[in-house]
This record gives sequence, C-alpha cells and structure tokens, in this order.
Amino acid sequence: MKLDKLFQSLLLTGAVAVVIHAPATAKEVQEDKSSDENVAVTDREVAKSALGVATAKSPILAPSNTKPRLKESQIANSLQRVKSNEVNKNILQLSEIELPATSAQMLVQTPTNPSNPEQRGGDRVVPITGVKANSTAKGVEVILETIQGTRLQVTNRSTGNNFIADVSGGQLRLPSGDTYTFRSDKPSPGIIEITVTNLDANTVRVTVLGEKALPTVELFDDNAGLVFGINSAATAMQPPQQPVTPQEQPAAQPDEPIELVVTAEQDGYRVQDATTATRTDTPLRDIPQSIQVVPKQVLEDRKVRTVIQAVETVSGVSSAGTLFNAPGGSYVIRGFEQAGNFRNGYRDVNSYAITGIETIEQVEVLKGPASVLFGAVEPGGIINVITKQPLSEPYYKLGFEAGNRGFYQPSLDFSGPLNDDKTLLYRLNASYQSSNGFQDFVTSNLTTIAPSITWKLGDRTDLNLYYEYTNFNGIPESFATVFSDNTFKLPRSRYLAYPLDGQDYTSQKYGYTLSHKFSDNWQIRNNFSISAFNANEEYSVGTSLTDDRFLGFYAARRNYLTDNYFGQIDVLGKFNTGSIAHQLLFGFDGNRYVQDFNAIRLSVPTLDVFNPNYNIPEPQITTGGFSSFQTVQSYGVYIQDQISFQDNLKLLIGGRFDWISQKSGIDQPEQNDTGFSPRIGLVYQPNKIISLYTSYTQSFNPTEGFNADNRAFKPTKGTQYEVGIKGDFLEGKLSTTLAAYQITKTNVTTDDPNSDDPNLSIQVGEQRSRGIELDVIGEILPGWKVSASYAYTNAEISEDNTFPVGNRLQNVPENQASLWTTYELQNGDLKGLGFGLGLFYVGERAGDLDNSFDLPDYLRTDAAIYYRRDGWKAGINIRNLFDTEYYSSSQGLRTFVRTGEPFTIVGSISWEL
Repeated sequence: MKLDKLFQSLLLTGAVAVVIHAPATAKEVQEDKSSDENVAVTDREVAKSALGVATAKSPILAPSNTKPRLKESQIANSLQRVKSNEVNKNILQLSEIELPATSAQMLVQTPTNPSNPEQRGGDRVVPITGVKANSTAKGVEVILETIQGTRLQVTNRSTGNNFIADVSGGQLRLPSGDTYTFRSDKPSPGIIEITVTNLDANTVRVTVLGEKALPTVELFDDNAGLVFGINSAATAMQPPQQPVTPQEQPAAQPDEPIELVVTAEQDGYRVQDATTATRTDTPLRDIPQSIQVVPKQVLEDRKVRTVIQAVETVSGVSSAGTLFNAPGGSYVIRGFEQAGNFRNGYRDVNSYAITGIETIEQVEVLKGPASVLFGAVEPGGIINVITKQPLSEPYYKLGFEAGNRGFYQPSLDFSGPLNDDKTLLYRLNASYQSSNGFQDFVTSNLTTIAPSITWKLGDRTDLNLYYEYTNFNGIPESFATVFSDNTFKLPRSRYLAYPLDGQDYTSQKYGYTLSHKFSDNWQIRNNFSISAFNANEEYSVGTSLTDDRFLGFYAARRNYLTDNYFGQIDVLGKFNTGSIAHQLLFGFDGNRYVQDFNAIRLSVPTLDVFNPNYNIPEPQITTGGFSSFQTVQSYGVYIQDQISFQDNLKLLIGGRFDWISQKSGIDQPEQNDTGFSPRIGLVYQPNKIISLYTSYTQSFNPTEGFNADNRAFKPTKGTQYEVGIKGDFLEGKLSTTLAAYQITKTNVTTDDPNSDDPNLSIQVGEQRSRGIELDVIGEILPGWKVSASYAYTNAEISEDNTFPVGNRLQNVPENQASLWTTYELQNGDLKGLGFGLGLFYVGERAGDLDNSFDLPDYLRTDAAIYYRRDGWKAGINIRNLFDTEYYSSSQGLRTFVRTGEPFTIVGSISWEL
C-alpha cells in the first residue's frame, strides 16, 4: 500500500451515535420545488430519506403516515448538495430533530452501492475509534466515534426482547489498531444492557437487551454519523402527557453522563472484560473471584522486559526467581509458588516458558485456585499472558530502545489484511535485545520472532495459526550470598561464580485455534499447541560458604529438552430457563509433558568471595553425572454455568475432574492420580457501581514420589474461601477490588518421624495463607492514570514434622504495595507530553522454610517521561531511580539469593502508522 494511502487510513476518525429517546412526532415539511428558500428543507428531508429516517423512500423505520415518495432526481440532486456541504448549515442537529416512535423490527438500512467508489471508500473498513455513553433528556446517547457513518450499513437481527443490529463496514479500533469492547449496564429504565462489540473483521454488533419487551428504534444521520434512537417498549407505550412521579424518574438526569461512560481511548489502564477466570468474555465485576489485568498501556508506559516485571503492579504477587536472567521464572501468588505461566489460556512449559514481552497484549492474574478450568496448579493462582492477534486494518510500528550497560533493542510490529476482502489477516512481531549485566562477565541476547495468521473460513468460522520463536543466550547472573550474621557484605557487581560457557535457551511455540458459531448463542472452540524448549548450560552456582569467605560450587554441563502438548475442545452456549439466563461452558482437554534431562558434573575450585580469582583451568568432568526422563499425561473434563437470576444477582458454579499419570525414569513405577475441583461463587450488585461477591474454590496438584509402604503420594489439595467488593467509580473510569481470603494447602510432604531414612516422607503437612488485597486501576482525571495495590499476606506453616508450626513461607512479604501513575498533558502546544512515577514496596521475606535468614524490605522508585504526537513517541524510563540495593527472591539457600537490578535508564523512540 502506498504511503499516502496509509496516512489516509489514519485520518478516518469521528463519531457514530446510538441514542435512546422517548417517542416524539415527526415534523411535517412542506415541499416547494419553485422556492429556493425551501431547498435546504427539502434537502434535509431527502438526506433523511436516503439514510432511512422517517420517510417512505427508505425501508428503515417508515411510519404509516409518511409523506409521498420524492422523485429520484430530487433525491440525487439534494444528496449531492448535502455531500458538497452546500446546505449543511441548514441541516438540523440531533437535539433539534423530533423522531417518531417506531419498532426495532423494521430496521434494515438501504445497502450502499458497491459500484460507487465514493460509497465503498476504497473498500476500507471504517475505524470506530471510541465509544461514549451519555444520558439525554429522554434516554441514553451512545456515541460510536467516526466521521464516516454514511459508509456503514445496518441490518436488523432482533430477536425476542433483544434489539440486535449489525453495522457492516466498521470496526472498533483505537488509533493504535487495537480492538476494544463497549458495555453499559442498565443505562435506562427498561433497558438491561447495551453492548457494542466487533462481530468479525468488518462488522460491529450493537445489542440492546430489553427488560420486558423489544425496544423501539429510530435511525437517522447526524454530523457525528449514524444515530440509533432506542427506547424501552415500556417507556414508549406511556401516554405522552402522563405525569411521572419522582420515584419513576430515571437515575440519570438530562444531559448528564450515565454512571458507566466508556471511552476506549480514556480507558487505557482499565480493562472491563477478561477470559482467564471463566474462559468467556465476562465483565470483571461479574466474576466472584479476584482477577487483575495488566493492560498493554501499562506495559508500554513502564517499559517492562519480562512478565515478572509486568505483574509488579498486582497485589499479592512477587517473584520466586528468574531463569538465570532469561525472561522466565516462577511467581509467588497469595503465598504459594507457581512455576511459569499460561499462554492464551493453556499451559506453557513451567518456569522454562521464556516469552518475549513484545508479543504480549496484556497479562491477566487470577487469584486463588484455578484448577476448575486449568487442571493441576498451585492454589495461589495463575498468570495468563494474552498475545497480540492479527488486525483487520493495516498497522505498522517500528521501535528502538537503548540504555546503560550496553542495552539496545530494535523491534517491529506489523499487521493487517493479506487480501482485499480481509478474510486473511497477519501479524508479525520481531525484536532483538542485547545487554550487559550489572555483574561482571554477565551478557544476554534475546531474539523473538512471532508471526501469526487469522483466516476467516466463513461468516461464522475463524482459524488462527501462530508460531513464536525465542532464543536467549549469554553468561548468566550469579546468586548473592547471605553471611552467617544475616548480612550482605559484597558489592552487587561481584560475580560469585565462574564464567563458564553460559547458557543457550531456545523456545518454539506453535499451534492453532479454531472457532465456529452455530448461531448467535452457541459456538464450539478447538485449539492445539506445542511448546518445545531446548536448553544447553555450562555454569556454576555456589552451594556452601565456609568460614564466611570460601564459596563451594556445584558446576555442571547440562542439556534438557522439555516439550508440552496441549489440546482442548469446548462448547459455549447461552439460553434461558424461564426468566433465568445461563451461559454454559463444557469441554475436554488433554496435556502431555515430556522432559529429557542430562547433566555432567564439572570440577571447579572454591572461590574467595573477597578476593576472587576467575583464572582457572578448563573444568574437568567428574563422577556424579545425572540423567532422567519424565512424562506427565493428563486429561480433564469440565463444566461451568454462569447463571443470572436477576440483573444484579449472578451465580457461577462449575467443576472439573482430572486423570493424571506420571512416570520418572525407566525403573520407577507409574503413578496415577485423580482429582475433582469444584467452584461456586455468588455476585450481588446493589447498584451499577458496586459488586459484592463470595466464593469457594478448590485446586489440586500431583505430588511426585512414594511413601515407605511404596504407595504413591496423593496430590496436594488447596481450598479457598474468599469474599470481596468490586467498585467502578468516576463514571466507570476507575475500578477497585478489595478481597479477603483464606487458602489452606493440605497433603504437603514432610519428614517421616518413624523412619531414620531422611529420604522418606509422609503427607501430613499443611500450609495456610490469609490475606487482604486492594487493587485500584483506571483514570482519575483526563490524562491522569493510576495503577495501585496493597496486599497483607500471612502465609505460614500450620502443620509439619520438619519445620516449626508458624514459620513463614519463603519469598512471601507480609506487606506489599505498589503505585504506578502517569499524567499526560491534554491540550496546548505540549499536548502529548507525559510523566510517570512508580513506587514499589516489598516487605521483609523469609529466605527459607526454616526461617534461618530474611531478605530485607525495600522501596524502589521508577520514573518516566515521554512525548507522543501523530504516531511518534519518544521517552525515557528509569528503573530504580535512587539506586536502592535490594534482593528480589531466594531459592531456599543462603547462597541462592537473587539481587535486584540497580539504576537502569532506557531511552526509546517509536513510530506507529
């Protein structure tokens, strides 16, 4: 596509409006062909006729008392004058037009002429760049912002009490090309909900749910674009002069915003829907469990490099360790460690799941047990990354970042259609990152290439194919060491290991997702994925510190292959039983995990940590090599029902049954387990702002090994009770979640007190976590956005034969808080100039289950300044502004402590089209 056409595609902005009005009578307009002063009036009437407003010429909303049909020549000439703006000054505005009450069943817009290039607009899809909702004197006005409303075609698909209109030729797209969804709950008496969503690559669906009857609808044109006038049938049937008592007055006053006003551009920090908790696009306020979303805008503003950094703004989540500086690792969620993360709702390969941050659209964190949909997991919760998907409009972004310690990263993100009818879409993300570490010898290089294709096989069938290649290589960071007096005496730059050949990790992820809609209410989905991880390492890590000076090592040359195969099929449907609405999900999935591990021990001398000598001969191979082969095969069947008893009372209930078999080594017997994971939760919404919820959930996770009687260990079991309150404030721009919970994990292995063999264990251990969490995210004032959190977590051993009862679980801060806020100037010559400030506090944490040492608390400060205008963005991000010395995690030994990154500054520039 030529560059000038690309720029033209960015200029398609403005507004299409959906308005809820009370009934009114259309004004009669007299025709006078011989009088010039009546030309504007006639043109206005003709324009309304061509756009389907209250005339017999159009099949749209034609009332029985319409005037005689206008001549075709009149229509053509008048429309030409309207298009050329000769009479625009005389066209009535939306507030000046009195519209007739008509039935939504009559809505079918006259299609555009496909042979007319002016109507087709070059076959481009019209971008709808924002959605707003405001109340009017007689209803609600929902504005779909685009200046090209006349190119949109509307078809009525209403059914029952639901008005459904498909707007062809448009897409909900931000200026960046990202999609979004609009929803407003109970905006007017008799209207349950209004939603505006992308139905497919070139169709937007407007849905208005009537409470007791089909709403009445009017359609006309305005300077803003298309306008739907929607009214509940109950209101429309009221006599015009009937007095209204104060109790019957709508909550929203004339010309004031309704309680939920959604504007996509302004909600960059607030996400209304998420799929992780239910595998459905469910509003967060309707989910009886705490789920937090880190959106793309926060990732961009903070310039995070890994998923671990991305979730620093979420309450109750902290790092449990990185993968030797690679973008992978483990997390502590509500006191329990979860290795790795999920990707688009399916399991990745545990802590080795390295992922380039440039491929991620947003990160969703589900708090508490998640086995009901995801199978074997720890009870604290899961992290699910949502990757970027192909777009129906051309989108191009080039970026470059550079910083201290030799950091630089070029990147690109291209997307758009591959054919004229936009049934084949693509996206390509690619980047290369190189840097030196803050410790001596450390280097890292990261390459990411991620192409994907979406193929629209039909009106109701979509296929997405994807591939992601990630390679990380370099010399890994070393661990810090805690001395016997529980202090850190060495500078952060000290390399407490030998710089051997280092590491080389390659991750490949590929698969497909296929969905087919049988109808508007029923669909089937299928996906299959493969994650293949290949690691080659030659490294040394300290294992013991003698005389607080000499560090002994474990050194090895290791190779391991880790493959994960996942397949899933499920059916999602909506139906009613009387007045009760259901959204049913049932499905089946299978997972096969295979790891082939080989290690050769190497001999290296001890290291004087105060006077290190790294010049050693080539390490020699010693005895003590190790190899293993592990397979884990699992199958699960699940069912879930989201039940709406009333608009403000919702029940979520579901259960899952799993069969898991695992085998480690050739000589070990196969271990078979089963598990049932229920979930039930209730949401009560006393008003449109507040949601009160309570829930009960369980999880399970297999435990590898056998007891003294050679009986396989049972899976650990997690049980959570949670209550909370969710609120949407400032007209829905600011969301809050306050949650209190208790999680109990049972069947934890502990030493067998009846045996002298330290390798034998029994399952009588129990761990418990109790806490309170607060998350706030959204926009306080125009341009002022915030993401803040606080967590109090009391995670301890409640039963054990090895460690004292009451000991804290490792890596769990009792108090944790974060604040990330940005402000961007909205007007003036410096419009687009923004500033960011981040404060991250992590309290003291136990370094091991024996609580023999602690990691000190810390407060880290981040900052940013940026300027964006007309697709260009330049910025500077600083991490650890005051160069605070801190330690991020421990892996259970005094010599296995991760050091936090010191002062880091990165400058960036990017261009979007």
